[in-house]
Amino acid sequence: MSQLRLLPSRLGAQASRLLAPHDIQMFSRRSRSSGPPAPFPSSKRGGSSSYMEEMYFAWLENPQSVHKIRGHHVAQLDPLGILDADLDSFVPSDLITTTDKLAFYDLREADLDKEFQLPTTTFIGGSEHTLSLREIIRRLESTYCQHIGLEFMFINDVEQCQWIRQKFETPGVMQFSSEEKRTLLARLVRSMRFEDFLARKWSSEKRFGLEGCEVMIPALKTIIDKSSEMGIENVILGMPHRGRLNVLANVIRKDLEQIFCQFDPKLEAADEGSGDVKYHLGMYHERINRVTNRNITLSLVANPSHLEAVDPVVQGKTKAEQFYRGDAQGKKVMSILVHGDAAFAGQGVVYETFHLSDLPSYTTNGTVHVVVNNQIGFTTDPRMARSSPYPTDVARVVNAPIFHVNADDPEAVIYVCSVAAEWRNTFNKDVVVDLVCYRRRGHNEMDEPMFTQPLMYKQIHRQVPVLKKYADKLIAEGTVTLQEFEEEIAKYDRICEEAYGRSKDKKILHIKHWLDSPWPGFFNVDGEPKSMTCPATGIPEDVLTHIGEVASSVPLKDFKIHTGLSRILRGRADMIKNRTVDWALAEYMAFGSLLKEGIHVRLSGQDVERGTFSHRHHVLHDQEVDRRTCVPMNHLWPDQAPYTVCNSSLSEYGVLGFELGYAMASPNALVLWEAQFGDFHNTAQCIIDQFISTGQAKWVRHNGIVLLLPHGMEGMGPEHSSARPERFLQMSNDDSDAYPVFTEDFEVSQLYDCNWIVVNCSTPANYFHVLRRQVLLPFRKPLIIFTPKSLLRHPEAKSSFDQMVSGASFQRVIPEDGAAAQAPEQVRRLIFCTGKVYYDLVKERSSQGLEEQVAITRLEQISPFPFDLIKQEAEKYPGAELVWCQEEHKNMGYYDYISPRFMTILSRARPIWYVGRDPAAAPATGNRNTHLVSLKKFLDTAFNLQAFEGKTF
Repeated sequence: MSQLRLLPSRLGAQASRLLAPHDIQMFSRRSRSSGPPAPFPSSKRGGSSSYMEEMYFAWLENPQSVHKIRGHHVAQLDPLGILDADLDSFVPSDLITTTDKLAFYDLREADLDKEFQLPTTTFIGGSEHTLSLREIIRRLESTYCQHIGLEFMFINDVEQCQWIRQKFETPGVMQFSSEEKRTLLARLVRSMRFEDFLARKWSSEKRFGLEGCEVMIPALKTIIDKSSEMGIENVILGMPHRGRLNVLANVIRKDLEQIFCQFDPKLEAADEGSGDVKYHLGMYHERINRVTNRNITLSLVANPSHLEAVDPVVQGKTKAEQFYRGDAQGKKVMSILVHGDAAFAGQGVVYETFHLSDLPSYTTNGTVHVVVNNQIGFTTDPRMARSSPYPTDVARVVNAPIFHVNADDPEAVIYVCSVAAEWRNTFNKDVVVDLVCYRRRGHNEMDEPMFTQPLMYKQIHRQVPVLKKYADKLIAEGTVTLQEFEEEIAKYDRICEEAYGRSKDKKILHIKHWLDSPWPGFFNVDGEPKSMTCPATGIPEDVLTHIGEVASSVPLKDFKIHTGLSRILRGRADMIKNRTVDWALAEYMAFGSLLKEGIHVRLSGQDVERGTFSHRHHVLHDQEVDRRTCVPMNHLWPDQAPYTVCNSSLSEYGVLGFELGYAMASPNALVLWEAQFGDFHNTAQCIIDQFISTGQAKWVRHNGIVLLLPHGMEGMGPEHSSARPERFLQMSNDDSDAYPVFTEDFEVSQLYDCNWIVVNCSTPANYFHVLRRQVLLPFRKPLIIFTPKSLLRHPEAKSSFDQMVSGASFQRVIPEDGAAAQAPEQVRRLIFCTGKVYYDLVKERSSQGLEEQVAITRLEQISPFPFDLIKQEAEKYPGAELVWCQEEHKNMGYYDYISPRFMTILSRARPIWYVGRDPAAAPATGNRNTHLVSLKKFLDTAFNLQAFEGKTF
């Protein structure tokens, strides 16, 4: 009676009533039909009657639900047969019983052969309407408790649940044609023999092979095939390093010789940058899908060793590709994310990325997640690596169905992947395929796993490879012959050997051949900028005026705005009449002018629609109609580019990664991420360190993302003060000791050679220009802007139209233009500074009457360092002491970056003295009085002309 191994108590209870259907009236607890409730069957052994009654009514409402809800707990998922996939050997009491317990449910063994009417909510009958209880149990067991374990009954949509039931319960759904089986076998051959070839040729090289989960290659190809069949034209993949080379070779179809040559230690790098290890590289390829005979574009996004960091990047790139294609429903572009079991459960960015999945400005209309469940994380047992039963439980938060499948059953895997692809393209929702497998070798090929998992690896060493298992099965059933199988192996081995021979001819590595996001037409054929000049960033005054008028109005009729906002708009209108702008208007004009030029602008982050400091107001809200909004920026011109401004979820890591991916898709866009406060970027440090700072050097990937980081010491405590400029400057790649050669194109060449641009603008006009310059440059670099807080409303922090009109441009350095500049030989001190502290210095200088003796020069672009302009300023005031003044503590801010560069450009002939706060552990004090005292102290020092007398530098 093996069928009874999974006899559920609910089914038993219902069966006892179905034996005498005239005795009860079937009904639902939710009053789907009228009539008195049926008497609940008693338990001969007693127990909790309320619990049993709950079980019974649940069964009435959802027949066979026990198997659907609990079946995955006892499904045979582990190919090794040594672990329960849910880490628990406990068998749910409502799922399993034996014949000796039938009496507990008022049943006898003879009842198993009685016929029962099947409910309309199940598909196990196929064309049959009645089945014996024995057959009902057998079919449910076959569907839910074999090599596939389904989790979907938590989904709160009946249609979706029924769709899944039909896909898996219908008899015969998992039958494959001979041709499909032969294709699957051929794909398994390629997957396994690729790894075998690498192991033979480079036995001592790390490659993070796929052995133990070779079925992932046919799995991914099935998802792509099915998606192509349903109209998908572009698939963007993200994955960790395990199996990456195999995916490049057999899914993306990278030329094998380009993969093999990566193992040559003598290979020379020809491109700019430092490159990356072979199992981190990406790829972009357009080809014909052989199954559907349709064009398909595949992009595997390059990523670092930081597991799951690439997830939001892939989603952002996918969203952008959908946006540029007008694919609002995700019918043309989709993403696939491959995960490891330990990382999927352990990395918080997975959760952050899932929570973007259904947000209007972030959704990619469903992602297929494939978990390579090795049942181990490096050396850590899963029982020590997660508290949840499955590594995939995080996906339940977004109602994503989860399909667990034994990876040693290739046909089950392929069927599940086909259903997953169909689910995504039917419901535009995420779905998870959990490939329960094993890792044949250690964490890498040099690692010894027997140190920590001896019993598991004894079993793995005995484990028959999946290719042999499946080949034996097909040979036994006559689908292929042994000779055909051996010929398929020999054919692929020959392909590998021939590619290996060609790879020996390659002496130079071109990283650009591994580019995951090419920009056709933006660079010349050699991948170089088409010019090394940047046009002026000013615009005609009539354009400034028009944008200002729209920014100070409500384009929609009968739209009631908040009275406070009316006052703000009137203030904007007054500024336009006076030909001046504040920070918010300058940003409005930068964005609006780019939209006029056909450049898509996207601004994302926490509270960016209004602005953290209530200065932006790019989305107006009707005060009387719920959820009625207006974005005036999209009402500037009839044929303008679209503007997207979107409040994000309360995430930095996930959202910054998303926007980085969005910026990868096209150079003809301005993509900005704003932190609520500048220091919040540190929860996204992985994206900054691994992608933004180093992305071009590692992967020859240009990216023009802009980070807006509110920064300033304003007595608000240690957490809302510093955007940590020292960290960005430390990672800047310009050489502090190299005296530059000042060529005609020095400014642009500096920008081209740097890894990112760091600025702290002190005027709205300069902020306007640097945003426009970001798009007008002939290449793309990340731009880090330390944005103001109090300056947003500072009466002196305004700019005239004259500083923004045609012919004007970004000023890397803003020199002194007051009385001191008229007689530079009389100046005793030249103060260099950046950002908000300039206004404090000007006020203090005025109060002390030192306008003729002290000059103040603003460093607006900090990195790359404007050596040429700093040299000019220093030489202009030959008799002046040079001082660097900052409001940050000495071990923070800019001093450690600018000091050696000043020494280089001055040939160490003059010192650059430090004025600012003393070194500290915290970025700022939490005491308002202490803040003011320290501010007064360093301002007094800045204008004490005897402060450095007798001191040596």
